[in-house]
Amino acid sequence: MADRPRLTVLGAGYLGITHAACMAAAGFEVLGLDIEAGRVARLNAGQLPMFEPGLPELLRAGLDGGRLAFTSSYAAAAEFGDVHFVCVGTPQRRDGHGADLAQIQACIDALAPALTRPCLVVGKSTVPAGTAAAIAARVARLAPAAGAAEVCWNPEFLREGHGIADTLKPARIVVGVGSDRAEQVLREVYAAQIGAGAEFFVTDLATAELAKVAANAFLATKISFINAVAEVCDAAGADVTVLAAILGADPRIGPAFLRPGLGFGGGCLPKDVRAFAARAAELGAGEALAFLRQVDAINLGRRTGMVNLACEVAGGSVAGKSVCVLGAAFKPGSDDVRDSPALDVAQILHGLGAEVTVHDPQAIENARRAHPELTYADSVRAAATGADLVLLLTDWPEYADLSPDELAEVTPARRIVDGRYLLAPAAWRAAGWYYRASGIPDPARSRQLT
Repeated sequence: MADRPRLTVLGAGYLGITHAACMAAAGFEVLGLDIEAGRVARLNAGQLPMFEPGLPELLRAGLDGGRLAFTSSYAAAAEFGDVHFVCVGTPQRRDGHGADLAQIQACIDALAPALTRPCLVVGKSTVPAGTAAAIAARVARLAPAAGAAEVCWNPEFLREGHGIADTLKPARIVVGVGSDRAEQVLREVYAAQIGAGAEFFVTDLATAELAKVAANAFLATKISFINAVAEVCDAAGADVTVLAAILGADPRIGPAFLRPGLGFGGGCLPKDVRAFAARAAELGAGEALAFLRQVDAINLGRRTGMVNLACEVAGGSVAGKSVCVLGAAFKPGSDDVRDSPALDVAQILHGLGAEVTVHDPQAIENARRAHPELTYADSVRAAATGADLVLLLTDWPEYADLSPDELAEVTPARRIVDGRYLLAPAAWRAAGWYYRASGIPDPARSRQLT
């Protein structure tokens, strides 16, 4: 192996591109790989297939500096790399809640026969416990280098919209390894991150595999808990935002992910929660994670609850009503619309007969491809013009700065449902708006507790 290892990144999706560009920025020579030749050509031209703050500049710097390139050749990747990071997708299976490992199996089957010298094959994809051991056996069987091609696991903890910081300045790095040599190589790869304060955990393969799904399951549980409490607040006439602040002030609980809202979506959290529970059941420990089914149900129920609240605020039905939906991405800072709660609600309202117009700062094109039946607008003002009801469903910072007086100029109905608790209720109500959010008391409604 050279004085400084050369890296390959297999899979040019969100994770792979971000990891490749960041490691090039850290001074490594990096070769990214994707089987789609068109994507490879666009990446080599500096064109990204997704939105991520700061990534275009990082990609261009790596390309221009000669430290980063992309290929569709596994043979070229095997010859180039000392450390091969596997970053392909592991989506939910079509026939169940488990993870679909077809992409990772295809990647290993293509790479391993070309591995003729000592190297590390480092999985970053989120996989069920036991996958790494199976891959290690597969590599040992298929690779000419046999045991000299060592399989390790190094789960990613990226947040879309914060991918660069989470790669270059992570809070922790987890590596599942089977030898001192592998540990030392990965310490060298992540030397800058460790030097900046990242905690470095060295574990076995199974513990490393579980690190990501266990973290996501815990975060999902916190989100669903506070959203369930919001429904109790509705029934009791309490304010969930104040209650969340009180709970978050407890150092044993903390405020992170204890914010009520429309729930989680995206390509990771929902499928990881389901896959974790499914794998536990396969291992005979299904009852230990049975509560995750309720976590998932609460999360999906928030979407139905938002539809019901929209119908209520619209006067009992949205049929024939004009509805403005603010937000299409599953979260701010991203153009990802996979399992987006906002788009799910918009699509359901459309199905109930509403005329739905959607705005989003970054995700309009992806949303249009996913749901061409909806109408899209390039500005909030255009989306809200003549709307009988405005729904705020993705918490982009620019939506927090909306002026109730300016929006009222084009929205005479002045009815808004804040699905992300981003607005100041008192200010909007003072401006003449009928403001609603689940779990926040509504002065216009009388409640009688029984």
